[in-house]
Amino acid sequence: MTDYLRNTIPNLKPFDFDKHHDTHLINQQWVLVNGISQKKSIYTFRDDNVLEIERKNTVINTTWSISVQNVFSIETEDGLITVKAYFKDDDILVLNHQNKQEFALYINTTNYEDDLNSVEDIQSFLKEKYKKKVSNIIYEHKFYYISESEEFGPSTVEELSKKVNNEEISAYCFVRDINEDNYSKRMRIIDLTREL
Repeated sequence: MTDYLRNTIPNLKPFDFDKHHDTHLINQQWVLVNGISQKKSIYTFRDDNVLEIERKNTVINTTWSISVQNVFSIETEDGLITVKAYFKDDDILVLNHQNKQEFALYINTTNYEDDLNSVEDIQSFLKEKYKKKVSNIIYEHKFYYISESEEFGPSTVEELSKKVNNEEISAYCFVRDINEDNYSKRMRIIDLTREL
């Protein structure tokens, strides 16, 4: 992966045929983020190496193929391009152009109910997606807390919330992640419960 891509979008995982091909790539509706304010394009990679590009009321059928080491060849209106595929997560695909310092960013909308038609829609999608992800991580994670100068835990946020509701502890008790060794972040139980 080139430095410009790594610096622009960190923590990308290379396309892995066994892991990604059937479950993440094929027959999924990928909305192209680049240029969405001018025109919306939906890319669907089909199993028979057909790439459907849908724009407004038209569907263009082109071709795509995978060669060795994660290199894709895609036929576009501009001709044949060669790209490497990366995933940011299950719903974000990046195709990095091999001959230019350019990449295309796609969002998988197959299981998303609302349409993505603008930059604002994409921002809302990403905000909601990562808010849910953070909530799930916080909900399942464990924390230590200090109450009356004594440390207790580890406890889940749900357990802490119950203790607060039962007035066993204060919502303003400081907490620390089980992977941290001090309370320097000054996070409180109430800060955790707000994220759920």
